[in-house]
Amino acid sequence: MLLKSNRRRWALAGIAAAAVIGTCVAPYAQAGEDGGKSAQSQKKAAMEEVFRADFNGDAGSSPGDDWIVDKGHSYPGGADNWGTGEIQEYTDSKENLQLDGDGHLKITAKKDGENWTSARIETKRTDFTAPKGGKMRIEAALKTPDVSGDEALGYWPAFWTLGEAFRGNYQNWPSIGEFDVMENVNGQDTTHGTLHCGTGQGGPCKETTGLGKSHECSGGCKSDFHKYALEFDRSGGTEELRWYVDGEQFHSVKESDVDAKTWADATDHGHFILLNLAIGGAFPDGVAGSKTPTAATKSGGSLTVDYVSVESTGGASK
Repeated sequence: MLLKSNRRRWALAGIAAAAVIGTCVAPYAQAGEDGGKSAQSQKKAAMEEVFRADFNGDAGSSPGDDWIVDKGHSYPGGADNWGTGEIQEYTDSKENLQLDGDGHLKITAKKDGENWTSARIETKRTDFTAPKGGKMRIEAALKTPDVSGDEALGYWPAFWTLGEAFRGNYQNWPSIGEFDVMENVNGQDTTHGTLHCGTGQGGPCKETTGLGKSHECSGGCKSDFHKYALEFDRSGGTEELRWYVDGEQFHSVKESDVDAKTWADATDHGHFILLNLAIGGAFPDGVAGSKTPTAATKSGGSLTVDYVSVESTGGASK
């Protein structure tokens, strides 16, 4: 969602085309692959949790020590408006960012006069990756803001990652890699999963659009929690990124889809995880076909997070 989203100016046609849902595949299908697997080999392939945030704590408290709270309209020395055109100011105010006391994190967008505020957090850890020969799975249970129609114009919740080399640099996107696990705009019941990589314009990753697809939420994205996951699989002959909603695979990008250097630069290193709720910007503007937010956009919608977890096989860093 960083500089990547400047792509949205060019992406409206691609977004519409991306609405075709991919083949649904269960995320853990190893059992049927080889009925003769020994118990020992199955145990070796099991996912091991290496990070988890359950957001337990008193109502009104902060997300916890595992997270950095971003503030303002940019990183120091980074692109204005976080490189996306989003208009809100990120704060650490309880009005924008707090635990709800029931095991959830709430990120809330507020309007005060003509100004919008919201929140954005990122993990302190930057080492989330799949070890060579193994797998990594990043997952969160999320409920998107309960706003629809004109009242939702400009809302842009996201769950995503950036390559570790971005932190402190802020000028090396998209080559360092970005995995958008879940993006949702304007209250639609559709989420988007995208890989950003390569060069800033065009190139092997079709920037600034990226390599993405969209998926409709069964029963709606905002009516209940849904599980959004990205799996990075390095266990076979060809590495692959796979995107899931509630266990259904809807998108994948393989190592062979781009050149070797582009793939390695985007994936062969740690990533950090981000959660945020933006207001306005190139993506919601492009989908709406006009500038967002509008006078009708409702204040007070929240991205609600039940948990974030990272699992791996093969000895990922802990």
